[in-house]
Amino acid sequence: MSKFWGSRFEKSTDKLADNFSFSISYDCRLGLYDVIGSIAHAKMLGEKKIISKKESAQLISGLKKIGKKIENGNFQYDVNAEDIHTNIQQELKQIIGPIADKLHTARSRNDLIALDIRLYCLIEFTLIIDLIAKLQKSIIDFAEKNKDIIIPAYTHLQSAQVVLLAHHMLAYVEMLERDKERIQDALNRIDAMPLGSCALSGTSLPIDRSFVSKYLGFSKTTQNSIDSVSDRDFIIEAISSLSILGMHFSRFSEDLIIWATKEFNFIDIDSSMCTGSSIMPHKKNPDILELIRGETAGLYANLNNILVLTKGLPLTYNRDLQLDKPPLFNSVEKTKIMTALLTKLFRTLKVKKESLKNHIYDECFFTVDIMEYLIKKGVPYRLAHDTVGKMVRTCLDKGKSLKALSLDELQKYNKKFNEDVKELIDPYQSVKNKQSLGSTNPKMVNAQIKKWKKVLNVRI
Repeated sequence: MSKFWGSRFEKSTDKLADNFSFSISYDCRLGLYDVIGSIAHAKMLGEKKIISKKESAQLISGLKKIGKKIENGNFQYDVNAEDIHTNIQQELKQIIGPIADKLHTARSRNDLIALDIRLYCLIEFTLIIDLIAKLQKSIIDFAEKNKDIIIPAYTHLQSAQVVLLAHHMLAYVEMLERDKERIQDALNRIDAMPLGSCALSGTSLPIDRSFVSKYLGFSKTTQNSIDSVSDRDFIIEAISSLSILGMHFSRFSEDLIIWATKEFNFIDIDSSMCTGSSIMPHKKNPDILELIRGETAGLYANLNNILVLTKGLPLTYNRDLQLDKPPLFNSVEKTKIMTALLTKLFRTLKVKKESLKNHIYDECFFTVDIMEYLIKKGVPYRLAHDTVGKMVRTCLDKGKSLKALSLDELQKYNKKFNEDVKELIDPYQSVKNKQSLGSTNPKMVNAQIKKWKKVLNVRI
């Protein structure tokens, strides 16, 4: 087993130390990115005549063969090799011979791994943005299919007002759009090419870092060789974005779990997204949503992991940074799975329309409508609020409904009341009466659905 640095030492490292320090078990997933970066580097070395064009071509040819093996799933990773770079180097030497030793000219594993991770993040986080867009589309489709459905809305998990179900779904879409923006913003800082920084100080060889950046499609090249090899801000920022996305997933899941209970009975989650009980035959448990809610804890843990890992590190590279990859890989994979699951769930989610009708006629939902009725007639807000509060308290004490109050009884509370106020005690009238931008008014909600369909159809 060869190591890049072995000649300095008079004896082999301890086997236990090797097992503890080797990273190939997880950084093997960077194999293709390592090859792509190495092809760009080999081409640059040839262009700058640091090695001959023939040698450059041989390196590139061998690397392409390795890349093809990786893409086809035929590459055999050597678990006894120290890391992914050693694996690629060993395989290349078997293919093209001693000329493979020239590949590592003017670079270090410090800048090579920084490049590999950035290439990985550019691909994976772009994919996650696309997956989020598909989730948004599934939510919009669900909203449009149920655009006339009214549901109770809550504050403090207490009955508050009524809104369109589609309006509630649009809140999810807005949250996800911010998640996409955060990830895209992180991608802007990931998009910087670090190769050529070498161990920490650069090189005396006449390399062309801009050539490598352009070849690999980076929009910019890192400007400080010390920062280039020690920077992991981009990982922290990206994982942080996924943690916020996970928090949103957890909130969606909580809503749907509550709505699916017998007590609420708003929705029916498809059986493909549920499990049963080993002892209670009647049970239909929303396990997938519960697991999504639970898995988000791992996203927070991964963020904390990388923050604690890097907080006390001196510049520049330290071997601790080898451990940045497991939390990154885990967050990416978990996020992709959870996003895909939620997309499927919304495509199969059913609304229990008849059950919902039994929930939306509680008069408590319309107290704000009655209050605003008085405000429109010139009654000050505080007086209007107190008036309706007294009405509600009296009706509750006497077991009487607001709608059953006579005109005389209404006007004892305020002379501005007329019989038409009772028309407001209706869920459909309540949502129609909303006029403010971004409200649950059906026309505004329909306009938002159309807007999002147009936006998302461009993306997907």
